[in-house]
Amino acid sequence: MISKIVAIVGRPNVGKSTFFNRMAGKRISIVNNTPGVTRDRIYADVEWCGHKFTLIDTGGITPKSEDVMLKHIRQQAEIAVETAEIIIFMVDGKSGISPDDYDIADQIRRSGKHIILVVNKIDGQDESGIYDFYKLNLGEPMAVSSEHGLGTGDVLDVVTQYLGEKDLQDDDENRPIAIAILGKPNAGKSSLVNKLLGYERVIVSEIAGTTRDAVDTKFTYGDKEYLLIDTAGIRKKSKVDDDIEYYGVVRALTALKRADVAIIVMDATENVSEQDVKICGLVHNEGKPSIIVMNKWDLVDKTYNTTQKFEQRLAMQLKFMDYMKTTYISALTGKRVNTLLSLVDTVLENANKRITTGLLNDVIGDSIAVNEPPNKSGTKLKIYYTTQASCKPPTFLFFVNEPEIVHFSYKRYLENSIRRAVDFTGTPIRLIFRKNENDQ
Repeated sequence: MISKIVAIVGRPNVGKSTFFNRMAGKRISIVNNTPGVTRDRIYADVEWCGHKFTLIDTGGITPKSEDVMLKHIRQQAEIAVETAEIIIFMVDGKSGISPDDYDIADQIRRSGKHIILVVNKIDGQDESGIYDFYKLNLGEPMAVSSEHGLGTGDVLDVVTQYLGEKDLQDDDENRPIAIAILGKPNAGKSSLVNKLLGYERVIVSEIAGTTRDAVDTKFTYGDKEYLLIDTAGIRKKSKVDDDIEYYGVVRALTALKRADVAIIVMDATENVSEQDVKICGLVHNEGKPSIIVMNKWDLVDKTYNTTQKFEQRLAMQLKFMDYMKTTYISALTGKRVNTLLSLVDTVLENANKRITTGLLNDVIGDSIAVNEPPNKSGTKLKIYYTTQASCKPPTFLFFVNEPEIVHFSYKRYLENSIRRAVDFTGTPIRLIFRKNENDQ
């Protein structure tokens, strides 16, 4: 199921980040009384009453300011508004309605999105101050206190009403396989899309940043339908110096959330950069199956074991992604491009795999016999039972006596044991350890 976007917007210092942190269940955004502290959108996955969505925190909007930084923050917030399906417009119940509130209300009203008007900093004793906000013509205002958590559940209830009952159903069988094409600018993403489709779907240029928006294209190959999402390249923040380029970054991240599989395109003629690693990290953290495509392979000088050397270098730089599936292509000449969709099917199939409980517990039992679980302060880790909780990514639930005893190295050992038993190439897997309720 594709996660929908809910954006929190408003002028500076109305308490958006405090509200966001409470909704996300942890302190993610910096909370400070200085306007402009939250400069970029920050994402968090939220679940409420069975509905899942992605919440975006934004910097404060100052509609008429010409300050360079405040203009940049405003542009980012405008991008969040365009990306989101639902907008939480937050205002300050203590300071009252302001001219900026009217300007922001006019802006978001034109977006045509669902809008929830939230009046923050209301302690619950006197809510009469909220009625003035009817003047914004955005419907009934909702009183909350983000700091104390009052009324926040009511806001989430309205969010889930807008999300609709259909979001509780996974419609995977009736939609094409969505493939996000990710990578730094000028790595050859658009050329790869054109080669896969067999015609010029997107503009190809040597000027980095030509693809400004995500471009969706449906096509059929064999008996399967696919959706290609071409995106602007993800750049380092220091190089994101205009709102159009930042728009591309947001679209790339949103495309990843929409995708079933990520194709990460890298330039084989260049060293793997810090930004390449960060893009891989985004894909890994989202739990998406992926293929690393080393493009421009036709331009690489080939010597003995060239491919093997590339593999070793990638393994060192992407240790957290040792399950990766890598292929070497030339989008320009078309070499090996025809094998990509087969790889997409393979990694997606691996992400959907289920292990029977019997086989899984046999694998874990054998692993424990070979390498005994760790102990801490005289208490030895006991693994009572293991089951697969879900797919995409494959997630395994371990019922143990003391979850805090599980060391990273032993967790990795168990993950490797599962991977040796079942082919999960190209997809991350998750191991979750919970205390056995019957353990005394």
